[in-house]
Amino acid sequence: MPSKKALIRRPSPRLAEGLVTHLEREKVDVGLAEEQWEAYVEALRTHGWETVEVDPADDCPDSVFVEDTVVMYRNVALIARSGAESRRAETAGVEEAVARLGCSVNWIWEPGTLDGGDVLKIGDTIYVGRGGRTNAAGVQQVREAFEPLGARVVPVPVSKVLHLKSAVTALPDGTVIGHIPKVDRPSLFPRFLSVPEEAGAHVVLLDGPKVLMAASAPKTADLLADLGYEPVVVDISEFEKLEGCVTCLSVRLRELYA
Repeated sequence: MPSKKALIRRPSPRLAEGLVTHLEREKVDVGLAEEQWEAYVEALRTHGWETVEVDPADDCPDSVFVEDTVVMYRNVALIARSGAESRRAETAGVEEAVARLGCSVNWIWEPGTLDGGDVLKIGDTIYVGRGGRTNAAGVQQVREAFEPLGARVVPVPVSKVLHLKSAVTALPDGTVIGHIPKVDRPSLFPRFLSVPEEAGAHVVLLDGPKVLMAASAPKTADLLADLGYEPVVVDISEFEKLEGCVTCLSVRLRELYA
């Protein structure tokens, strides 16, 4: 049976010091961010997800963006090695968490770099963004880890946003969605749907037609509702100031062995 577990990690008290690459820095309300994180976690739980809280990493400002620390394929956890050296200390607690869940643990090794936010899985196809945080050696190590298990790895250029999943995610039927001005090569995806807002490119698949998405993309929510999906909307404004989105705040583990 498919599993429905989600790794989460509480915001660091130093959240406001998080890295910003493509945006102008804005003041982050850490108290409000904590409230928004609680609401995000509650939305996962309400829709049937068992949350697994990773030990906090209070000295790591970006540690709430737990998705960047690990990539899951089937029962294999590939521990990332961020292109941002200051984020590499975030992985230790995540490695312990996935090991406790019974995952087989692999690692990205130097000179490879990889952020989990650069990896989009659609069935057995794994798109890997090649950009500021993930290099060619990292892409090759994803191939080495997952292609023997039946995956097909497709590199994708990323230059306009922080991560691949800052530009595109996928709907339950596998259609890739993105905001055209932020997508380097839409033609790389067999089915692509343009959405009217940058934040509308980010969805987390909950169950059936339900998709978790940000309150900052109301036009996209209306579009997806018109197509028969059921948007579940959360406000993550404080995390968006740090280039975060709904995918970044959890790691969904859908194929753990019983």
